[in-house]
Amino acid sequence: MKPTRSRFTATVHRPRKPQDTERWAFVVLPQEASATLPRRGRTTVKGTINGREFQALLEPDGKKSHWLRLDAGLLESAGAVVGEPTQFEIEAVDAEPEPDVPADLAEALATSAEARTTWEATTTIARIDWIHWITSAKQAKTRAKRIGDAMDMLTSGKKRVCCFDPSGYYSKAFSAPEAAD
Repeated sequence: MKPTRSRFTATVHRPRKPQDTERWAFVVLPQEASATLPRRGRTTVKGTINGREFQALLEPDGKKSHWLRLDAGLLESAGAVVGEPTQFEIEAVDAEPEPDVPADLAEALATSAEARTTWEATTTIARIDWIHWITSAKQAKTRAKRIGDAMDMLTSGKKRVCCFDPSGYYSKAFSAPEAAD
């Protein structure tokens, strides 16, 4: 297995349009740091921010790199300041943790023993991709359709979501938030 540890300095940004009321910031990983990771899709890393330990799920940025959401508590405890360069050290975790299954998907899985059996027989990475595909829908109607499609595919024994680029590179489905000025 190739080494996944990277050290880098990156500027912390506030999102221009946060999608919730919670205060948070983000950083886009340099491509060199992202290239050391095992996948271009969602990837869990552990590391430090200004020496403060953390573990987090990186999101794909659609440009063969990743971005990291930093909650207010982590920013404060690490002494990271929006607009300022910050020191990072990251590496991929040894094994991806099980993802939280969204309530609407869990309800759908509970209705079909066949789909649930296939779901449980998939890898953690496959489950992360299924969840990412469903939660990346921008509209409730699309999300509901994706859950229905997922149930059909899982019921038929399909363990991987089809036609989904988890990096966003080919479909441009994913990107880092736009930074506020």
